Amino acid sequence: MDETPRDHMLDVLDRQRRSYLEEGVVDAATRRDRLERAVGLLKTHQQRLVDAMSADFGHRSEHQSLFTDVASSIGPLRHAQKHLELWMRPEKRKVGPFPLNLLGAKARVEYQPLGVVGVISPWNFPVNLTFTPLAGILAAGNRCMIKPSEYTPATSAVMAEIFATAFDETEIAVITGGPQTGADFSGLPFDHLLFTGATSIGRHVMRAAAENLVPVTLELGGKSPVVIGRSADLQKTADSIMTGKMLNAGQICLAPDYVFVPRERVDEFVAASERSVARMYPTLLDNPDYTSVINQRHFERLNGYVEEARSAGARVVEINPAGEDFRQQPHHKIPPTLIVDPDDGLQVMQDEIFGPVLPVKGYDSVEETVRYINDKPRPLGLYYFGSDGAEERQVLNHTTSGGVTVNDVVMHVAQEDLPFGGVGPSGMGAYHGRDGFRAFSHARSVFVQSKVNVAELAGLRPPYGEKMLKAVRQQMR
Repeated sequence: MDETPRDHMLDVLDRQRRSYLEEGVVDAATRRDRLERAVGLLKTHQQRLVDAMSADFGHRSEHQSLFTDVASSIGPLRHAQKHLELWMRPEKRKVGPFPLNLLGAKARVEYQPLGVVGVISPWNFPVNLTFTPLAGILAAGNRCMIKPSEYTPATSAVMAEIFATAFDETEIAVITGGPQTGADFSGLPFDHLLFTGATSIGRHVMRAAAENLVPVTLELGGKSPVVIGRSADLQKTADSIMTGKMLNAGQICLAPDYVFVPRERVDEFVAASERSVARMYPTLLDNPDYTSVINQRHFERLNGYVEEARSAGARVVEINPAGEDFRQQPHHKIPPTLIVDPDDGLQVMQDEIFGPVLPVKGYDSVEETVRYINDKPRPLGLYYFGSDGAEERQVLNHTTSGGVTVNDVVMHVAQEDLPFGGVGPSGMGAYHGRDGFRAFSHARSVFVQSKVNVAELAGLRPPYGEKMLKAVRQQMR
């Protein structure tokens, strides 16, 4: 993929910023129109986008793409349109200290656009994670520059083309290119930068942004754990976990990364998982619903995890309902594979898996699972299954994660009224819904002084005396 020169990107940024400053106040009608144009692109070009994603993955479920990348992008944009006026309203705040609160002074917070927001979107949901942030960015009145992933070149090319049909380059610009373009893009002097991707790359992005003191929202990943309580319905639990693990072939930042199962029920969980996969995917190789791993490098990486575990003596359970031969295939499909009680030194227990491989660890007490989770970097998601309310609270109270779903996996990300983000190595900042509007806005404090000469009345101007001391004593109560 050809690189985009840094000078060109700087020119686009400069024109966007000048256009934003010349526009002045961005009224609700303009914001609503920009959101509507984004929705229109998804509706008009849905098939082109689906076809492009399938080409980039080798094979990607068309139904999945329509759901996860098209429909699930329209929802946040519509949510922003519906609540735009409410979010834009100034917020009244209390005035203090005495006597300002008695003499007519007023305080409020106004939410201003930041200006130009940069978005670096990933390959795993290339359309969703480009369009969904636009809900908050456009609702807040900003301009936007987008750098999509070089791993999905067909999808990136389609997005660059279609955005240009509905938006002037001073409103939204798509910058395509490879690693050098990405590195240069992350070092541009944006007013805010959103990056979604691997933690390792996030460190480089944050370092580059720091050169210009650009604030960042980092949506990263990590090893999201599942704790299955003894009160859980194991078949329903396995159905939920395997649905989440096999969606997009596990190439989801929130995919369950390893599962804790009561030790005496490990075999039962394995059998339940096999039944679940067989119902959803009776075949895999030619199944249009089952997505391929993105490329050869990730295919080899995932198979390397499995082979290392097998060589180390771990129990490896390949779930292959039709007994198909995955050595001969036109794509990079991998059958869902369980690794039972793997040694913690294995690579599959160190790296974020990002594929249909799932370690299963037996435990004796829930306290063990909490200690294990807390000994690891804080994850993007955490999942608990069970009907024991006290145990659920124990797990949630004694762990920290970006978000939580109880009795399912991944679904907290679909709640537009909840903030979505990580913590520590799994991310920084959050967006979605009102939280996205605020993440991409500047909360400007406005104080309106009383018409009364408060400073003189309270003795706050020299020469100081008893009045000033009285005011000091009042504040020190």
